[in-house]
Amino acid sequence: MSESKSHKRAKQKAPGKTEVPVPGGRIDSATKKTATQVERNKSSLPNSVSKLKSSRRPHKVLQVPHPLIPDAAAEMKRQKVKGTVKNMSGTKRRSVR
Repeated sequence: MSESKSHKRAKQKAPGKTEVPVPGGRIDSATKKTATQVERNKSSLPNSVSKLKSSRRPHKVLQVPHPLIPDAAAEMKRQKVKGTVKNMSGTKRRSVR
């Protein structure tokens, strides 16, 4: 399935190279220290969090639509992944410890 315009825009705004291979798939954007995954679908959150976990980057960012921020934070806690959950525009964020 092709990516939506908002998904492409968020992926391009994230720092680093896009579509970086990691064990278990690809993450949307990555630098040496930061891994960013953009996810718009609630049912795909567990898969996105596991990709961030397998990226082994110290800073992990999951970008989701604003209504999904609590669900994304809960999924990161459930999988014991520390990082940040942001909304698509980057105006709101929540740290997960």
